Amino acid sequence: MGSSAKKKREKKKDFQKPKLKVGKARPKAANHTETSFRSKAIVLNQQSLHIEAPSTVCQFGHHLSLLSSRADAQRRDSLAYLTSFVTSRPVDSSLPQPLSTVLPKIFPLILDGSNGVRQQTLRLLRALPRSEMSDHVAEILPYIRAGMTHLAADIRLFSVEVLAWSTDIASDEVVSCAGGWVKTLNCFLTLLGWHNQDSAKWSTNRVSFGKAGSEGKAQSRNLQVLADFLKAGFSTGSDLSETDDNLESRFPFPRWHPEQHGLPTRSNAYGYLNLFGPPKDDDTDMLEDREDRIRVFKERFASSMEAGLASARKDAGEVGRATGLVTKALKDTEAG
Repeated sequence: MGSSAKKKREKKKDFQKPKLKVGKARPKAANHTETSFRSKAIVLNQQSLHIEAPSTVCQFGHHLSLLSSRADAQRRDSLAYLTSFVTSRPVDSSLPQPLSTVLPKIFPLILDGSNGVRQQTLRLLRALPRSEMSDHVAEILPYIRAGMTHLAADIRLFSVEVLAWSTDIASDEVVSCAGGWVKTLNCFLTLLGWHNQDSAKWSTNRVSFGKAGSEGKAQSRNLQVLADFLKAGFSTGSDLSETDDNLESRFPFPRWHPEQHGLPTRSNAYGYLNLFGPPKDDDTDMLEDREDRIRVFKERFASSMEAGLASARKDAGEVGRATGLVTKALKDTEAG
């Protein structure tokens, strides 16, 4: 009984209103936290304050490091700053950091999931010095090929645009670097659905070209870039042979065919003989000769591409016109 009466008194106490007296403060709650104290100083670790603003070189390196940020807006804003920095600098001045350091941080953004980041990446690449970009084509091609076979359609289309830009600034390097010819053509066949001759016969294996809207425009753009790529591969390059008139004026009779006895215009002129090297692998070899590229194309890609073009040629509109560009580029192989 005693314990029961005690429990009743304690329970009744919870519902009793405390009596307040004049001049005395209300009693504090049980969970009250004292916040009336004041701190004389706040110490922040690793804080550095400068009166002068950071230099442009420091800002360039800072924004370059932010390209790996997790926030899409931060990567886009840093790319925009770098683009404005490159375009506003004097023509004869060099970048604060060499391209060999800058480009490895830019190239992965070709596969970025944000469309704004990808578009700003292409603007930055176009702003960089074209004469120096040709030396780094072999480094950007693996990212382009990864984008051309990506699951996302917008990344595939964007990678084709980057390939078009690369072919425009350094066509010889794009088609002659290691794997630049064979691997890129394989990516085009995968992108277009032309990997075998039967791909054009079955609707489940081939890409639909006849749809109106953005899909048809994307496929026509892919065919246009393919035509430009084939033209670059089938061209003789920058080392064009001289005309007969110029040769006759420089080497008069009786010196016949002097071009056959001159110094070679490319490195390893007799490499095609492969006298002491390992077995040739066209997938990873540097196909510097037009004849080598035509030979590999006829052996591995001609039949599949002709079958795909025959099927795509039946479609009208932009795709049909783009197919004509590829067909015209293929006529250059007949002379090879």
